[in-house]
Amino acid sequence: MEGLEIGKKKAIWRDERAIALLMAAMLTTMANATISPALPGLQRLFAEDPNAAILTRLLVPAPSLCVAFCAPFAGLAADRFGRRRLLLGGVMLFVVAGSCGLFLPDLRTIFVSRLVLGVAVALIMTAQTALIGDYFSGTARSALTGLQISARNFGGLLFISLAGWAALVSPRLPFAIYCLPIVVLPLMWKVIVDTARPSPKQAADMINGADGSPTWRLLFMALVFLQALTNMLFFIVPTQLPFFLDAYGENSAVMTGSSLALLMLTGGCFALLYPRVRRGVGYVGVFAFGYAAMASGFFLLTVSEAAAKVFAGAALIGAGYALVSPTFVALVLNLVPAERRGLAGGILTASVFIGQFCSPLLSTPAISGAGYQGLFRGTAVLLATMALTALAVGGVGHLAHRLHGRRGSRTHAALVSASDQFGGTASAAD
Repeated sequence: MEGLEIGKKKAIWRDERAIALLMAAMLTTMANATISPALPGLQRLFAEDPNAAILTRLLVPAPSLCVAFCAPFAGLAADRFGRRRLLLGGVMLFVVAGSCGLFLPDLRTIFVSRLVLGVAVALIMTAQTALIGDYFSGTARSALTGLQISARNFGGLLFISLAGWAALVSPRLPFAIYCLPIVVLPLMWKVIVDTARPSPKQAADMINGADGSPTWRLLFMALVFLQALTNMLFFIVPTQLPFFLDAYGENSAVMTGSSLALLMLTGGCFALLYPRVRRGVGYVGVFAFGYAAMASGFFLLTVSEAAAKVFAGAALIGAGYALVSPTFVALVLNLVPAERRGLAGGILTASVFIGQFCSPLLSTPAISGAGYQGLFRGTAVLLATMALTALAVGGVGHLAHRLHGRRGSRTHAALVSASDQFGGTASAAD
């Protein structure tokens, strides 16, 4: 694929560090959804527990709550103690906590193990994001941020499929899938090393910027908020689509499974195209196209509940989300000083899971007031507005660049980079 080069000749998929980080990315999807096919069997297995119905349903989102809470602290630890310790420790904890369901005696202890699994995911995701920034730059970094979204989507398809077959044998057997990271742990141990850390004076200069301006923090927090909002809107699909289809008399289990599989497959394929799309239209253009595709997908859901339109809507939403998601990581790694990449990665990780957690809390009351059609229509309008706003920001940034020229601050450089790339030109930031 064009542009996936590291150094002079080495393709990114041949770089062992990139392979190790992509394997780590697959674990984040594996954390929550892998046991989903086993939930009915687990409820029957622990039927004597009076809270079995609610506890089994909490097993899937439980890790997300811990990730949202722990990720910023994991980021601080990554900046202080190094990324290698966090990544390797997180993978080992992931294997232990994830596989505990094979032998734990009741749902309460399994639920606690799922919370510990969330801590492991926070360590892995935070260290992984920081390491991408430490190891790669330019087109290689941009390519890897897209490839990690593909890894998550294709990994989700693989692990959920394996879990479905395993659950036919025993509701406990899907927990064995969490042992698979042992296979890649030796590679991570070999190739993941911490880069040289800057001196205190260099760190202070990077944090404050050449002109002492702290305004990069404002742009960073805006990106964090936008990512949380994006994930909140995207998560409407897996949380509300089954009930939407059921309300219209469709076979919700089959339709939902097929729709989500298509969403992940489409997302994985479009994430592979991310480097080319980003080079063609720039970061702002990616936001505009991504949000426009998601808006079109939600609009199709308002047109009809027919299978073809539901599948097409899910495919568009998956494609748009796969284009937008890598952009947050790429922009943040370009913007944030190296000394703060761990903390930035932790906060960015937390925003993903906060958005997912808030999604059903806000969308369910909206359904009560406006129905599914109202929810999907309102979401489509909001996403279309976000797409138009991205185009407007790109135009304003390009105009500001032409009027005022380049200045020295990190924040201004990031904004100019975005406006330059929106027009398809190369950027020093890359």
